[in-house]
Amino acid sequence: MPKLLFARSPLDEKEDHQLRKLAGSRHAPGDWILRARMIVGSWEGKRTTVIAQELGCHAQTVRERITRFNVDGIDGLGDRPGAGRKPRLTEQERGRVIALAGSTPPGKAIRMGDGLGAVEPEKEAQWSLDALAGAAHEKGIKVERSQIRRILVKEDIRWRHPRNWAESTDPDFVPKEHGSSLSTPSHRRGRRSSASTSLDR
Repeated sequence: MPKLLFARSPLDEKEDHQLRKLAGSRHAPGDWILRARMIVGSWEGKRTTVIAQELGCHAQTVRERITRFNVDGIDGLGDRPGAGRKPRLTEQERGRVIALAGSTPPGKAIRMGDGLGAVEPEKEAQWSLDALAGAAHEKGIKVERSQIRRILVKEDIRWRHPRNWAESTDPDFVPKEHGSSLSTPSHRRGRRSSASTSLDR
């Protein structure tokens, strides 16, 4: 039988007052009011199943919210970062994402002195949505791959580039020009006749 879960006691009178006031409010956000009522109901000794029935929600929702409150306090009544609608990017951040997609991937081999090498060889050699999202996060831009895709599609920017057909660390290596074939085209041979058609015998 699962262990009964209850909200922890208020840390002080201030927290107790804030939660009870929020639970009885008519002007606060509806989801905050509902979650505050879950906590107050738990303070009153009600089980999660009883609270769920009274508030018209699932018992698991009540358990998750009580668990959040026990860890984060009143802040636990809100949604975690990333939940719900994703934050909008500023025009400056959009521009930085676009510039990032047009830059050379850190793992791509480029000419360095007498040979080829990558700035960060352990990273992606070609941009992908996941790689762009990771690079943006490293620059402090909170953006998801779906947002990046919408930005690039809207700006008609291609973020995938075809891989070279071959790579070499030989400094004298020169890739084939665009349009060159990877193999010599085969020529259709004429059908040989089983009987000689020469008239010069």
